[in-house]
Amino acid sequence: MTLVTKKRIPQFPGSIFPQFPTETKSPLQTLFQNGSEDSEYDDGGEDEAEMIMKALEIRRKVTAEIFKEAMKRKGKFGITYSTNLVDRLSDFIDFIMIEAAKLKRLPEFESSSFNIRAKTVIEDLNVVPLIRPAEWLKSIHVRGEFLGVVLTKAGDNILERSDEELAEIVEYLESNGVRRDWMGYVMSRCPQLLSYSMEEVKARVRFYLDMGMNEKDFGTMVFDYPRVLGYFTLEEMNQKEFGVNNEEVGRLLAFKPQLMGCSIEERWKPLVKYLYYLGISRDGMRRMLTIKPIVFCVDLEETIVPKVRFFKDIGVRDDAIGKMLVKFPPLLTYSLYKKIRPVVIFLMTKAGVSERDIGKVIALGPELLGCSIVHKLDISMKYFLSLGIRHRQLGEMIADFPMLLRYNIDLLRPKYRYLRRTMVRPLQDLIEFPRFFSYSLDERIIPRHKVLVENQINFKLRYMLASSDEEFQTLVENAVERRRRFESGVINVALSTSSVADDSSEEKNAFEHGVMVDAQTNPQVNNDPSDEEEISYFSDN
Repeated sequence: MTLVTKKRIPQFPGSIFPQFPTETKSPLQTLFQNGSEDSEYDDGGEDEAEMIMKALEIRRKVTAEIFKEAMKRKGKFGITYSTNLVDRLSDFIDFIMIEAAKLKRLPEFESSSFNIRAKTVIEDLNVVPLIRPAEWLKSIHVRGEFLGVVLTKAGDNILERSDEELAEIVEYLESNGVRRDWMGYVMSRCPQLLSYSMEEVKARVRFYLDMGMNEKDFGTMVFDYPRVLGYFTLEEMNQKEFGVNNEEVGRLLAFKPQLMGCSIEERWKPLVKYLYYLGISRDGMRRMLTIKPIVFCVDLEETIVPKVRFFKDIGVRDDAIGKMLVKFPPLLTYSLYKKIRPVVIFLMTKAGVSERDIGKVIALGPELLGCSIVHKLDISMKYFLSLGIRHRQLGEMIADFPMLLRYNIDLLRPKYRYLRRTMVRPLQDLIEFPRFFSYSLDERIIPRHKVLVENQINFKLRYMLASSDEEFQTLVENAVERRRRFESGVINVALSTSSVADDSSEEKNAFEHGVMVDAQTNPQVNNDPSDEEEISYFSDN
């Protein structure tokens, strides 16, 4: 500033400087003086050309600041937008600087400073109102802090397009499900849309609508991930293959449009090979893609491999890891150190799960790793301990039935109350069969208990609940028949031989425990089939 203008006189109150400068020559005048005449201005031997270039560069920066100030004052543009725009208009800044220098020749501007002349040039050109796209972007709810970003990334032709052309793009998107009040957000995240022709915009929209995606899903998808519509080329969009039909792809992209941003070479192919290595079939991968599509956008080396290595370290078998991931794909998106490891440590230290059983627990119930320790696991653990169950016994119950800690306590209380008060069963029965809590109280526990009471027989909880209706009816009929024979003395007659005595002793023991059917004739009782687990029985994580 001091090279091209006179030294500025401080104007604040209390200034001790004189009201007028004492120097008779301005720095600009000294720039062209011969160094031999006045060595005071000879700056280390710099030649005259270098000094002139420095002076011009400083004058150019002053001009740019004046123009930015005019934009903020008259156009009410933000600092970011003004700076980004000025950086792209270097030729125009030079034009303003030259025109301001020319005004020095006019009598009315002979004594005016450069700042005043530059402001006059900008006002005469009426350039600020010509920055039309910014005002139009404001009309579609683009926030001021993003105006500079949009204009910078939208391409050079946005300044040449009319308001009608830009409005046509917005109206077309609005007609296909993108709400008007979303437009500002969409354009801020994907300004490339404004540089496309109307034909290309329609082609991009049809790419998704042809997959069976309706307008509502399309609008939501664009709002969730605006880059899905304008960031990628049409060739890149058509190269995406997800291993499912178009209709399923449409649902996937509507739910997780970030899939379009995943690189095929860097993400998809390495991950697919690794999943095959873990024993996951193509159908298993399709299930993972359907349930948690974002898994295919996760970094393999930094995110997935360390988790698999951790599961192996805690005792999960290699063949079980693939099944575990297919069963619960969100597992791969959890943080290893903030989510997975803390839950494992909690299960081993607080819930009583032994080091021998922890791998089994995680393999059978990977959903536990998605539960909150504070709001779910700790509360459930304290409830079971309050029932009189010991720490070690609780660990064995979890190892037998890992989903035990995921049930809503409000749904467990009435079942436990019915077991202890109405069925008059000891706590040991519950410890031996923790899956008791997985059955519906009104649809299975109470009806089957009534059948046992009406027939005056008793079964262990495992045989009472873990069989189908047909198998349970067979168990009841056999038990009633065996009791009738026992009471009529038929079994006493058969006790005449020692061999029969041994057999009948076993039968009597089986009767007392409610086992009326041989394990070989009823394998499902021995194998404990899958329970009737209802989604409503689980609370949120």
